[in-house]
Amino acid sequence: MRQTPYEAPDFSLPDEKSDLHTLADYRGKWLVLYFYPKDDTPGCTTEACSLRDARDDLAALGAQIVGVSKDVASAHELFKAKHNLSFTLLSDVNGETIEAYGAWGKKQFGREGILRKTFIINPNGQVVKAYGRVTPVGHGEQLVAELKKQQQA
Repeated sequence: MRQTPYEAPDFSLPDEKSDLHTLADYRGKWLVLYFYPKDDTPGCTTEACSLRDARDDLAALGAQIVGVSKDVASAHELFKAKHNLSFTLLSDVNGETIEAYGAWGKKQFGREGILRKTFIINPNGQVVKAYGRVTPVGHGEQLVAELKKQQQA
C-alpha cells in the first residue's frame, strides 16, 4: 500500500443506468470507493449489505458510497434490487480502474482477480485511507469510525 494521502486515480465508469461517473463528480465530498469481485456472491453480498446498513451514518458525515466490479450494468441492477442497495455500483468490464487502484492481483490458490479493497477519498480527491483484504462483516461500521477520525484530523 502507498503512503497516504495521495492523489486518487481518475475514473470514468458507467453505472447500472449507463450514466458515466468520474472522480471529479465527487469533488468536494467524501467518497468511499470500494472494489469487489462479483455481484451476488456470499462475501460481496455481506460487504454490500454492511455498507448499505452504514449508509445513513456515512451520508451524515458527507460521504457517498461507490462500488466497482467487472460485472455488467444489468447485473448491478439486479444485485441492487435484490439487496435494497441504495448506492452507486459501477462497471469496469475492462479492469482499467481496478488496476489503477491496485485492486487486481493474486488471490487464493494463485488465481488472479479483483481484490476486495476500499479507499476513503477526501473532498480534494486524495486517498486518505486504503484498506486491503477487507473483511466484509462490519466493514460499514469500520468505515464510519475511520471517516469520523479523518474528519477530526
